[in-house]
Amino acid sequence: MRNLAVSPVRLALAAGFAVLAAAPALAQTQALAKVKVGNVNTVSDISIYIADKKGYFKAEGLDIEFIGFQSAARMIAPLGTGELDVGGGTVGAGLYNAYSRKIGIAIVADKGSSKPGYNFSQLMVRKDLVDSGRYKTFADLKGLKIATVAKGTGNAATLNFALKLGGLTFKDADIVELGFPQHVPAYANKAIDASITNEPTLTLIERRGLAVRVDKKEQVYPDHQTAVLLYSDKFRKERAGDALKFMRAYIRGARDYNDSLKDGHIAGPNADEVIATLVQYTEVKDPALHRDTTPNACDPNGNINIASLEDDLNFFKADGLIEDKNIKATDVIDLSFAQKVQAELGPYVKK
Repeated sequence: MRNLAVSPVRLALAAGFAVLAAAPALAQTQALAKVKVGNVNTVSDISIYIADKKGYFKAEGLDIEFIGFQSAARMIAPLGTGELDVGGGTVGAGLYNAYSRKIGIAIVADKGSSKPGYNFSQLMVRKDLVDSGRYKTFADLKGLKIATVAKGTGNAATLNFALKLGGLTFKDADIVELGFPQHVPAYANKAIDASITNEPTLTLIERRGLAVRVDKKEQVYPDHQTAVLLYSDKFRKERAGDALKFMRAYIRGARDYNDSLKDGHIAGPNADEVIATLVQYTEVKDPALHRDTTPNACDPNGNINIASLEDDLNFFKADGLIEDKNIKATDVIDLSFAQKVQAELGPYVKK
């Protein structure tokens, strides 16, 4: 009979070879560069979520650490100190004022915008006011109590645009500040008459028959640059290589997201995959709700609508919210990383 015993020497050699074989994978894991990303748990973060879910960041040698925030405005300070590498959200007056105070931060790519068929931030009016005829046109916003998230935000700029369409100003309405989740009970209790509401809260309100979208022709702020991706100066200047890697993974995620868009919904060939990612990463765990909502647009190359940002900035200036009256939107924009990735990946071709 053959002796099946293995000598201690052979066991040692085998163990040594196993360690050597595992060493490259172990070294690769240890070599991943940590990137701290601010997260407000919104659907406009979908390109980041896809890139994380599909391993695009790891393929670039990056280890993503999500850090939760209640709003994008609260990311400004940690981005300025370099405690946070990447952030994103609505562009507000606070961003421009931070730049004026030499707080290092830059807009580097699109994260969410309203485009024809993908107007995910809309004017709503309480259903009983529409049914009764109290509201018929934008001019009928006069005297109504209207909710916006906060003063000096893109959400407020959208409301300003809607009021202008009716020949009105902020002084002609009763403006209150409410976070999107509070719009639902506020409508139910008739505490507000109208609002600028983002998805998925918008669809939740419609499902309950509390309010309706009244901008059927999408006249309110077309092509609005609603949300942007932000880099800290420390990340983009001292870790430019990692910043480029992040952008490459991010834009790959944005292109996958664009593949999922069809006829104003997440209904493309990879829709199930994208919706599963939203269910995993966001607080909305109902796949059907994600299918029903109007998703945000997100440029597959990371391009930004600078004219829209300038319009918002002019509104903030007129409202007395900007410290440096000479500041321009382009002062806080750095598209060099997105442009390099565009050149590398080539033109986006929708699947």
